[in-house]
Amino acid sequence: MVLSALPGVGERLAKKMTEHFGSEEAVLSSLKSGDISQIAEIDGVSPKRALALARSVAGDDGQFLATKESIKLHQQLIDQISGFTASPATKGRLQLLTPLSDATPRRKAVQSAMKFLSNHAALAEQITQKLHDINALKANTDRYNRVIVTKQPLDDMKKYCRVLIPADSETWKDYTVFDKVTWLGSGAPNQTPEGWIVLGSNPERELIIPEQTLDWFKKNKRTLVALSETITTVSTAEANDDFLSLIQNGFEGLEQLPELLDSLFEEGDTEKAEQAKDELWSYCKSLEQEVNDEVESAMNDAKMALSGAELLDALADGSGFQRRLKEATGYVIENAMQQAVNKLSTFMEGTGVKCPPIIFTTDWPAKLDRQVVEKIDENLEKRINAQKSDYIYTMAKKLGPLKVHCESAVRTLVVIDQWLTIARWAAHYSCIMPEIVSHGIWLREGRHLMLGIDPDPVTYGLGNAAPSDDQQQLALLTGANSGGKTTLLELLAHTCILAHMGLPVPAKAAKVGKVEALHILAKAGGTQSAGALEQTLVDLATVVSDPTPKLILADELEAITEPGAGARIIAGMLLAARSQKDTTMMLVTHLAPAIIKASGVDDFRVDGIEARGLDADLELIVDRTPIRNHLARSTPELIVKRLVERSNGHAKSLFSDILEMF
Repeated sequence: MVLSALPGVGERLAKKMTEHFGSEEAVLSSLKSGDISQIAEIDGVSPKRALALARSVAGDDGQFLATKESIKLHQQLIDQISGFTASPATKGRLQLLTPLSDATPRRKAVQSAMKFLSNHAALAEQITQKLHDINALKANTDRYNRVIVTKQPLDDMKKYCRVLIPADSETWKDYTVFDKVTWLGSGAPNQTPEGWIVLGSNPERELIIPEQTLDWFKKNKRTLVALSETITTVSTAEANDDFLSLIQNGFEGLEQLPELLDSLFEEGDTEKAEQAKDELWSYCKSLEQEVNDEVESAMNDAKMALSGAELLDALADGSGFQRRLKEATGYVIENAMQQAVNKLSTFMEGTGVKCPPIIFTTDWPAKLDRQVVEKIDENLEKRINAQKSDYIYTMAKKLGPLKVHCESAVRTLVVIDQWLTIARWAAHYSCIMPEIVSHGIWLREGRHLMLGIDPDPVTYGLGNAAPSDDQQQLALLTGANSGGKTTLLELLAHTCILAHMGLPVPAKAAKVGKVEALHILAKAGGTQSAGALEQTLVDLATVVSDPTPKLILADELEAITEPGAGARIIAGMLLAARSQKDTTMMLVTHLAPAIIKASGVDDFRVDGIEARGLDADLELIVDRTPIRNHLARSTPELIVKRLVERSNGHAKSLFSDILEMF
């Protein structure tokens, strides 16, 4: 697929997207994964446009959800399903779940997930717990204190570090002023200086700046640890299941990831040297104090006997007395200093730096030789840098090739969570996979998903999908206010949308005919102006006369103008719709008799949701399942009857008079 071939993407935008992500493949990968927020970071791409592009890549041509109400109901379904996600990254991907011309692969994936959730609930829960920590992987855009020396321009690397092209007169020695160098191609030193990396002309990109490679793993630690733990979980699972195999296949090439991540996050072999460097000066000062304290303590008990002649000699020859004094005390001082050197040697063990034999400048009082300690500190620094360089390169060499596998595996887990999310949602609402047929729509005990209460189940259908007595392609739905007409309309819409998305529907059984568009025509807000009415009529005529296979669900279209004219207009629209054999339509209306009269035909199907009366609490008693071929009573009579019971005084008398008029 070429980016510029996508709807709304020209050469200029394709270039900006490619530069932002690094490659066209990376752009398409992000679009396929549904990472809308990352796509919207590109200058000139709004979140809405990013979503449209991602949906286009996913196979949605934007034609099925043909009206604002269709789009609104679809988004409500997505929002509800999103409440069952485990991974934060899955919510973005769910936005790609739009109706498709062929949803067969999606149906198979969802059915596989539903079966896995049902048969292996404990294992599914283990995987779900790991999915909570799976998020979209973050790119590493840090800049590094490394210099790349190469005769081949690497413009894309310049934003991460300095890239230098050596002159013909220069050698590698001219670059020894830099601590960290990656030398690419010919002219490299035979013996690699500390902190340097020497690679061929076309090395793996992960090795050019190895710090960047390891930082990517560290920046995505939480997600990658969750991935690693999931690999361990599924690798030991004994379940024989197609969905589990799909998960396991997504981890190909990552067998060593758990072990390598453990090594990476344990901080490698530099820890001892870094600790010794941090504590070196304070430790040496403590040794200095120990030597002086030990000598002072030993000398408190020392005695030196001198004869009279020796005293006279000492007075005559001070240097001789000093020699004599040194002979008497030298052993104590020498022993204390040697003990200090031994302790420092033990302290330095494992760092790779040796302790010098002399660390003091004077015998008494003992005083550290700062130059000696500074040299130790310098050697430790070099050793740490060397160890880090070797360690970072070694780890980058091992982990670098796994980066692309990790990216693929995380995408797989987000997709896995998508299917498990749908399975969890379907289990919660007792949804089943519908049968896809050629025409019509039918539900047995269907339930509206958005009411916030336990809905009354409804059995209803139109077209060839319905039982033999209900196979008319058009129906007028009549009945009580608040009886559930609009609720049934939305239930049919939910079912149509879900089925064409390849998802389960809320019913005991269902058949849904394939259509290319769903038109939901919402109740008008009031009588329209002449211009607005004209445009509405043009839109309606376009919809009902179009031969494209479609489902039309209309709610009280008569509200667009006065009732008499509305009935005649709707009658004409219904006749046009009935002439299109691939159109199925249900119209909610209070003007059924007038519409039938205006149409001049007597075989329009009319169904009714009947309000049978009021219960003891004066609430409507309604049978939510429409009665076939029945013009239902409207509710106003029952409402007025309820007002008679609940009112007092003059209002009660007035409502009683009105009730007698029905």
